[in-house]
Amino acid sequence: MRTEQPKMIYLKDYQAPEYLIDETHLTFELFEDHSLVHAQLVMRRNPERGPGLPPLVLDGQQLELLSVTLADRELGIADYQLTENHLTLQPTSTTFTVDTSVRIHPETNTALEGLYKSGTMFCTQCEAEGFRKITYYLDRPDVMSTFTTTVVAEQHSYPVLLSNGNPIASGPGEDGRHWATWEDPFKKPAYLFALVAGDLWCVEDSFTTMTERNVALRIYVEPENIDKCQHAMNSLKKSMRWDEEVYGREYDLDIFMIVAVNDFNMGAMENKGLNIFNSSAVLAKAETATDAAHQRVEAIVAHEYFHNWSGNRVTCRDWFQLSLKEGFTVFRDSGFSADMNSATVKRIQDVAYLRTHQFAEDAGPMAHAVRPDSFIEISNFYTLTVYEKGSEVVGMIHTLLGAEGFRKGSDLYFERHDGQAVTCDDFIKAMEDANGVDLTQFKRWYSQAGTPRLAVSESYDAAKTYSLTFRQSCPPTPDKVEKLPFVIPVELGLLDNQGGELALRLAGEASAQGTSRVISVTEAEQTFTFVDIAEQPLPSLLRGFSAPVKLSFPYNRDQLMFLMQHDSDGFNRWDAGQQLSVQVLQELIAQQQKGEALVLDQRLVSALRTVLSDETLDQAMVAEMLSLPSEAYLTEISEVADVEAIHIAREFARKQLADALFEGLWLRYQANRDLSKQTPYVAEAEHFARRALQNIALSYLMLSGKPEVLAATLEQFDACDNMTERLTALAVLVNSPFEQQKAKALASFAEHFKDNPLVMDQWFSVQAGSVLPGGLDRVKALMQHPAFNIKNPNKVRALIGAFAGQNLINFHAADGSGYRFLADLVIELNGFNPQIASRQLAPLTRWRKYDDARQALMKGELERIRGSGQLSSDVFEVVSKSLA
Repeated sequence: MRTEQPKMIYLKDYQAPEYLIDETHLTFELFEDHSLVHAQLVMRRNPERGPGLPPLVLDGQQLELLSVTLADRELGIADYQLTENHLTLQPTSTTFTVDTSVRIHPETNTALEGLYKSGTMFCTQCEAEGFRKITYYLDRPDVMSTFTTTVVAEQHSYPVLLSNGNPIASGPGEDGRHWATWEDPFKKPAYLFALVAGDLWCVEDSFTTMTERNVALRIYVEPENIDKCQHAMNSLKKSMRWDEEVYGREYDLDIFMIVAVNDFNMGAMENKGLNIFNSSAVLAKAETATDAAHQRVEAIVAHEYFHNWSGNRVTCRDWFQLSLKEGFTVFRDSGFSADMNSATVKRIQDVAYLRTHQFAEDAGPMAHAVRPDSFIEISNFYTLTVYEKGSEVVGMIHTLLGAEGFRKGSDLYFERHDGQAVTCDDFIKAMEDANGVDLTQFKRWYSQAGTPRLAVSESYDAAKTYSLTFRQSCPPTPDKVEKLPFVIPVELGLLDNQGGELALRLAGEASAQGTSRVISVTEAEQTFTFVDIAEQPLPSLLRGFSAPVKLSFPYNRDQLMFLMQHDSDGFNRWDAGQQLSVQVLQELIAQQQKGEALVLDQRLVSALRTVLSDETLDQAMVAEMLSLPSEAYLTEISEVADVEAIHIAREFARKQLADALFEGLWLRYQANRDLSKQTPYVAEAEHFARRALQNIALSYLMLSGKPEVLAATLEQFDACDNMTERLTALAVLVNSPFEQQKAKALASFAEHFKDNPLVMDQWFSVQAGSVLPGGLDRVKALMQHPAFNIKNPNKVRALIGAFAGQNLINFHAADGSGYRFLADLVIELNGFNPQIASRQLAPLTRWRKYDDARQALMKGELERIRGSGQLSSDVFEVVSKSLA
């Protein structure tokens, strides 16, 4: 908790550390009511900082200092300065050792930072600044040290003792205790430190690297979860092979470990050699995890493994460079997932998420650049901008340089900076040097916040020339009003009136350069003229979503239908369908606002009927094209979001589509459900696709209210062999008018899965997301359920996060009850887990998006939070920026 006004930290103020730590030797004595941490730091003056011996200021919070020794001399209280956040010593030579002993209390650590207990297990989370809650240290990413760690604990309760690196010794201790020592030979910052002690079972395997080294692979879980690890193990081995083949990166230690933890603020953590995972990101089997959960596990396992190079071997100089490791690694894991599944569907899903959520972040009070200029609390900057937009920025470099050029750049980056803490500029420089290009202007993507807008107009003349004029702009953001032009790579093609692809030759070029190509828009206004175009073409713009921008081109609905049918770019076929849906839905919203009868444009029905009947399309693609833009996305693209009109219009469109497409949906559903009955569950792309189409068909069919659909839903719920089908059937029932069947299914589900926390999280989320009236009362009732625990982040996200972030019609109730509820929760969470509290605030921070009455109510709740008492720096920063 803060006791004074939090201070803003600025990138421009960065200075290299005064001292460095070459070796870190730690001993942990773990007890039930406290723990002792003994640290020996082998240190030296940083030669980059020049002569002299300034005071040594070590970071430390919530530590009880028991002893401190400097250069083998035990210090008295007069020999050092101790504050709430720092221990200050005065070295007398350029090389020296510091020894400290502290007492900490993991058993009462509800913030889940530093060393804490999850159930009966000791575990750590040190990113970004958790290590200072373990011992006094230079807790910053540019101080890299080798670590040797000894863990001592009672053997019966904690038979497994783990830390980073390779195990080098272990043995029995006194009074039923035992110990284990681990050595990590690779220098790392403190945020990558990890420790686990518990009664854990282990799934073991091995991997042979490209240089024929054998690496032991272990996944540690609590005994009841031992049957849910194989998918994660398979994903790990796929990741290791893919990183060798695509990036040439080989694993470097003798052992790689993953530990599943129930209480965890994040998804997972890439600690060197000992990844600690939220259990939701590692445990998966057919009966308890959906297809989406299986894909999430695969992606997160890959992401954390890929960090071994993009984050661990080469790390961040300071936290402003966070996207250096996170954006780059998200790009890497997206490439992996695309290769493991459908590349087009993966791109669609990534872009849909980006447009709905990151674009909203860019337009809100917490908008910041991929490399921010300032922050109060670094935990607030683990954002979609740093991760997802950061990945898009790396993806644009890949687009501009090509796959071969990008690989040359990444090879140089890893070779040049192995073992170093570096910056985004260092990453760009490696790309430039490897390819002989100048990316100076491109770097504006790292320093300018906001989502650029790209307006495109066309002209065609009798001389067979076709011109596209691009005008780019970027709205003001809290940090900056005026923005300089970005480099925007636009991949495009031109279609003739039969849907064929035209050869593309720009004026001045000697010959055509294929039928799909990338042009770079670098000016505020820029025109590109194509020659030898025999007829007025239809442009296919921003193929593959080649840049994270808001594109506008005056397509009419017939043109969008044409692109849906003929565009060779799968992403743009989907996007044309989304644009068509948006136009139709916005027309319905306007009708609702005017009090007119709602009339659905039949061109949308016709387009989706064609998609539904096309059995040559990937079934996952069909499922994506049948999915209407979400209420959250319609809100994001509205100047002023009319919550009721958006909900009514979208539900009307869904019902009209369900009625018009019933026969085709029913045939697809039955065919795929029959295959599901005949085929055991397999976590592979083809099966994911089949179930995706089956389940979206069912969600439409239930809107008909027909008895045969209810019967099919109940059959799927009762007789399926996997959570994907069971949870979809439950969700369809929960949002239906069939109260008796709904209640029976909810009770049956809860009784069957009451001992599985992750499945119960899904049970909470399905009910929290129900758009039927009474949503808040249902959520409040569920908070009293024995399976809910407000101190568990997964539970908060599953129930509160799902309600406030996804159930817009109920959360945005006109009386402000949803806002009061969320504010009360944030105030409560602030007292024991500030990170989770600040992350729940997002729906309130976007108050400017709504009508005057809702704005006043939302702003009032933010002001109430601000005045509620002693706020953490996490919550203070979000609230104060939201009200600025």
